[in-house]
Amino acid sequence: MRKLIKTIVEDYGWVHLSLGLLGNVGFFVGSILFLPQLEPYKVIGVWLFIVGSFLMLIGSLGRALVELLEDDQ
Repeated sequence: MRKLIKTIVEDYGWVHLSLGLLGNVGFFVGSILFLPQLEPYKVIGVWLFIVGSFLMLIGSLGRALVELLEDDQ
């Protein structure tokens, strides 16, 4: 099982970066939707905050695994 995780983490490192970037974009767009002129879109902004935060968390955890596995070598 450890070898499978190691292979996935090392071979698909670009996924972590992509998830982090998507999370940042979601957070940024969600912030814009909180402007006073865009009052009807605040619920969408909240959901973008939640999804963006989750994607950034997954991306960071993946990157942490990459660093951890590199230290083992």
